[in-house]
Amino acid sequence: MYVRRRSTRTFVIVAAVVATVLLGLAMLVIFTNWKFDRELATPPATPTPVKPIPPAKVTAKQFAALPRSTTWTTISKAGPDPEPYAANDGHVVHPRAPKVVYAEPGGPAIAVLPTTQLDKPTWLPVVETRPGWMRVLLPSRPNGSTGWIHTGDGKTTESHSPYEVRIDLSTRRLTVHEDGRETGSWRVAIGTKQTPTPVGRTFLLAALSPSGVDYSPVILPLGAHSEKLKTFDGGPGTVGLHGWPDKSVFGQAISHGCVRLPKAALDAVTHLPPGTMIIITD
Repeated sequence: MYVRRRSTRTFVIVAAVVATVLLGLAMLVIFTNWKFDRELATPPATPTPVKPIPPAKVTAKQFAALPRSTTWTTISKAGPDPEPYAANDGHVVHPRAPKVVYAEPGGPAIAVLPTTQLDKPTWLPVVETRPGWMRVLLPSRPNGSTGWIHTGDGKTTESHSPYEVRIDLSTRRLTVHEDGRETGSWRVAIGTKQTPTPVGRTFLLAALSPSGVDYSPVILPLGAHSEKLKTFDGGPGTVGLHGWPDKSVFGQAISHGCVRLPKAALDAVTHLPPGTMIIITD
């Protein structure tokens, strides 16, 4: 009799525990479904749009006094390139009217960006964007200079270059990429130790066919300058890409900072759109 009573009590206790657990699970399911249904019935919160920062006001007198950002000038207050060896997405921009360059969105004006560079339309690579603003590489000294232009006034034209040029100074090789795919690679000549080719991100500034130049049918100035030469051959020490008739120079460090290309390489880069990113590594 004692054993049967104990078994009965145990059974009752176990049954009560099981019933309690089942009731708890049922309540959890009901609560979860209620919460889920309520979440479905509640529309998601609309994110608050980011309001573009307006540009600082610049008077006509201040505008006239600002330095022009060209290959001939130095913009001492320009910010450095935040990622000097990173690729961009091919985004390029052209100012259809002279644009004030700012140190940062809403910050002080530091320069004016003309619509042309070396008598060719200004096209610059975009390295950062914010609502109503673009950060671009500048063609001025110091190398790697950047500035912000306000694009909310509708006075800019945007485009895309699918190309990127990489120059490896250690292997003395130039490689062209289109949409991330290598399309050509050539041995080139680079600057000497005394007049090295500068490293970092830069871009194709223009394509020129100057008279009286017998070593190359076209000169492609970049948005970079020699770190050693303030002037060269009457110019501001702008570094460029150009051809060279003597094939023995390719693979050597022999120039004043420019990159000398074989004909096939020159033909390949001559047709690239201005603003195309050039990344030079050592």
